[in-house]
Amino acid sequence: MRYTVLAAMPLVMTLGLTGCGSSSAPEPEAEEVPILMQAGEWALTRKTTGYNTPTVTPAEYQAALKEVSEDKTCIVVDAAGVPNADALAGTEGKDCTYKDKLVRKGRLIATLSCKSGSGTSEITVEGNYTADTLTLGTTMTKTVGGQPTLRTTHDLSGKRVGDCPKA
Repeated sequence: MRYTVLAAMPLVMTLGLTGCGSSSAPEPEAEEVPILMQAGEWALTRKTTGYNTPTVTPAEYQAALKEVSEDKTCIVVDAAGVPNADALAGTEGKDCTYKDKLVRKGRLIATLSCKSGSGTSEITVEGNYTADTLTLGTTMTKTVGGQPTLRTTHDLSGKRVGDCPKA
């Protein structure tokens, strides 16, 4: 008899515990606040990490790798938190538009289509941002007459330094 009682005990405990306490619905998860880049004046540093043309010499390549440009620019950000494309392109393109973009949780992945001298440039951008900082990698391919003439890669970092100066 003792063995019958011991064998039945797990079943009794399971059935008994299911009636104890009511399980409440899980707490709703807090809605994540989106990370939006702030518009304003930004100090941007662009370091060349790659430079290739059909005729590049080793000396030209090495000289290009030493290029670091620093400038301040006014970045306009739309309601979805997307910065204006021209600011990201820097001197590698103008009149830029987004061909595609993914902006989510402090991550930006995009392709820009720009005018560049007598040709066009396509710039891929990928990296992270906060409201007042950014760290991106860019790859630009310049095409003239349907032929690629230049490819560069850069590390782009920036920090918001304030509001844009009044015009």
